[in-house]
Amino acid sequence: MFRNMRFFVFSGTSLDLREIRFFKSKVLGSGLVFGLLLLGLVFVGNMLAGDVLGIGYGQISSLSTENRLLKEHIRDLGKKLQLVQQTLEDLSERGNELRLMADMRRIDDDTRSAAVGGAAPAVTNPFLTGEASVILSESRSLIDRLSREVKLQQQSYADIQSRMEQNKSFFSHLPAIKPMAGGYNVGGFGMRLHPVLHVYRMHYGLDIINDVGTPVYASGDGVIRTAGRTQGGLGVLVEISHGYGYASLYAHLSQVHVSPGQQVKRGDLIGRCGRTGLVSGPHLHYEIRRSGVSQNPVDFFFDDIDAARYRAMLAQSGKDNAQQ
Repeated sequence: MFRNMRFFVFSGTSLDLREIRFFKSKVLGSGLVFGLLLLGLVFVGNMLAGDVLGIGYGQISSLSTENRLLKEHIRDLGKKLQLVQQTLEDLSERGNELRLMADMRRIDDDTRSAAVGGAAPAVTNPFLTGEASVILSESRSLIDRLSREVKLQQQSYADIQSRMEQNKSFFSHLPAIKPMAGGYNVGGFGMRLHPVLHVYRMHYGLDIINDVGTPVYASGDGVIRTAGRTQGGLGVLVEISHGYGYASLYAHLSQVHVSPGQQVKRGDLIGRCGRTGLVSGPHLHYEIRRSGVSQNPVDFFFDDIDAARYRAMLAQSGKDNAQQ
């Protein structure tokens, strides 16, 4: 109906009607321009009034400020994480020192790199681009690396603690003190002229000289394997199994104060010096074997501390601990 409508205006100069061409387009264009101007005035007024219409310009500005602050905080976090990384590296060096003290191998750089690994995969987030994506990706990579480093150090220190406990048990079982007071020949272990048979033969132990009845003590924790008289030239003897492949033997005794299967501690009285067996005078024949192979006992004496001095040191240590 309105599709074919035509609009005319009266011309005062020519006294006739003239058709208005493209009237609809002109009206629509004018309306659109007016609407845009009106909409712009509304937006400007809303911003000046503090976003009373709730269009969201204030929220966008707030989010922009928040985003900038978050970037700054992430940068600061990255710097702090780098300090944490340096601290972990210092702990790693200290851990390696403790490993050496516990008779363990160091964690070398190759082993550490294999355990800690490289960089983490890049962050894939469609809402993060540009600088924000780079900052977050670097921070995540550093955090992942630090987490693996912490786990490595935790395991290392757990291993050190376990080894220290093992060493504590091992050292208490090691035959490490002089079992009886008295003098001895440092070169007494090895080939020598037998004092009774007058022939050269291997001497598998060390002779400690003292009077009959001098107390003989266990040189380390262990279990009595043999106690009593034997058929050989060693006479009355005691043999202790210390574990860890070690055993000790005490021969030519006059008395035995232990029995097979009995557990003893370092410094416990196990017998007394004598002259039983094939001997030329009273003394203690003392042997140490490791995995069945005879060792020179002198190599195991700790500062030549005998059992009596060792027991006195233990007693003094107990008093000091009680006072603390």
